[in-house]
Amino acid sequence: MDLKKILADLEANNPAQPLYLQAAKEVLETIEDFVNKNPKYDKYAIVERLLEPERIIQFKITWVDDNGKIHVNRGYRVQHNMAIGPYKGGIRFHPSVNVDSMKFLAFEQTFKNSLTTLPMGGGKGGSDFDPQGKSENEMMRFCQSFMTELQKYIGPETDVPAGDIGVGAREVGFMYGQYKRIRDEHVGVLTGKSLNWGGSLIRPEATGFGSIYFLQAMLKAKKDSLKGKKIAVSGFGNVAWGAVLKLEELGGKVIAISGPDGYILDEDGVTGDKVDYMRELLATRNNVVAPYATKYPKAKFIAGKKPWELKVDIAIPCAIQNELNLDDAKQLAANGCQYVVETSNMGCTADAIYYLQSKKISFAPGKAANAGGVATSGLEMTQNSMKLSWRREEVDEKLHQIMSSIHENCLKYGTEKDGYINYVKGANIAGFIKVADAMIEQGVAY
Repeated sequence: MDLKKILADLEANNPAQPLYLQAAKEVLETIEDFVNKNPKYDKYAIVERLLEPERIIQFKITWVDDNGKIHVNRGYRVQHNMAIGPYKGGIRFHPSVNVDSMKFLAFEQTFKNSLTTLPMGGGKGGSDFDPQGKSENEMMRFCQSFMTELQKYIGPETDVPAGDIGVGAREVGFMYGQYKRIRDEHVGVLTGKSLNWGGSLIRPEATGFGSIYFLQAMLKAKKDSLKGKKIAVSGFGNVAWGAVLKLEELGGKVIAISGPDGYILDEDGVTGDKVDYMRELLATRNNVVAPYATKYPKAKFIAGKKPWELKVDIAIPCAIQNELNLDDAKQLAANGCQYVVETSNMGCTADAIYYLQSKKISFAPGKAANAGGVATSGLEMTQNSMKLSWRREEVDEKLHQIMSSIHENCLKYGTEKDGYINYVKGANIAGFIKVADAMIEQGVAY
């Protein structure tokens, strides 16, 4: 594997796509030695084939707002790799959505889904549509128009999308209703559905729950525990809420939560009805955390700042890509942070990760730590196929087992000679092996 040449070709073939290049470079750098020790991967050009998405779909979405004005947005679906199962990955509605962000997320999803050991390939989709300020009827009309186009390319054995940023159970419902009208079939083509019509228990909390189960395993590997640890969580959605909910259950103390408007410092801990209030704030869709400090006067709201400036033991970014940068990493290290659990997709910049690792801070990459969401989506697919529904405890136990298995694979391939666990390397190699071997076994298309 000629890393220098592959990277040069990648940059030449993917101009103005920094997110995709960042994601690909991270994987390539960590699997280089492993690939070079196993010449079969070069023989079948696995790396080169894995870097190229199998299909990139772009389409126009027209919709009408409440005032009768016509709007046009772009929709995307990147179907990256289906060697181990149908394409699987969320749908994101956010102004930042473009080909670059979708390619990076689909690439990451391929490795993440492989790590779960469930039969799911990697994909991602979305639109540059902004849900903020839209009425429920506007959301419904947009979702219906989006699905009118998307339904041409998906199916329960082909591509099974889910929710993501800007797409919750309500939006999944609107899209599923349109799919069902057009295709005249009631099948498990979307996950994150309502419990009334095929959804799985704990799916909204699953990404956050899985992240904390992974953190538990990290702590155990270092003979450590959550007891006495101060924790900061970023992000304002189901992921952050699920993480805080599980941390409270397991005895962790969250002292900071954040949103786009700033962060909340609550030295007494975000516990009890405060966790419920997080959920209430999320349901308003106003995307701000400032009201928390009004409801709980002992807490402080710090506008326009990130919680990484605080003295905490554990940092859990749950918002969006590259939200934690080098300066944040330096501040966390200076304040004695011991663990960073990347619960958003590629939530840390590359230089931040290198710095954290150089300081021997335990760092969990998103493709491992946040795999709980797609793992539970996979469990939802299984329940749909079997036409049954598992109890909450059953789903939670299966999720816990999956996250423990992912951690074990990270240990297997990421433990270095000095005992430091390079979770990035471990996750990338483990995810690569399953997909790469499946591609070899399925032959080359001529």
